[in-house]
Amino acid sequence: MSTEQVRGFDVALIARAVPRLSRRLRAESRGALSGSAISLLTALYRVGPMAGVTLAQEEGLKPQSLSRLLAMLEREGLVERNPDPEDRRHLMTTITIRGRAALLDAGEARRTWLTDVMTEKLSPAERATLIEAAGLMLRIAR
Repeated sequence: MSTEQVRGFDVALIARAVPRLSRRLRAESRGALSGSAISLLTALYRVGPMAGVTLAQEEGLKPQSLSRLLAMLEREGLVERNPDPEDRRHLMTTITIRGRAALLDAGEARRTWLTDVMTEKLSPAERATLIEAAGLMLRIAR
């Protein structure tokens, strides 16, 4: 494949397909968790408790947006914010058991939908190609 092919339509197709699939996966999630909420809960689940500043940087959010989202997640019982034992001026945000359950439930709904639609619309060879492409996209994203 030539460099021109990579720079042209093929890349535009990928750039269009990835966010479209992402939106569809979010739509298939159970419950009322927004994409931002799922992303934030995922970061807390994977990394562990974080200060708000670190969480905002990790998620690419402005502090005001993060504050509103955290307030909503805290009202829903999905996160807890407690003073940092090492610096009481900062609050550490932690995902709760209820937050983990909501996150896992949303993930299961997305995986179920994706498994069903891939089985219905793609051949075994196409599914293998898509799985290989997903690994490559993750490598690029790192």
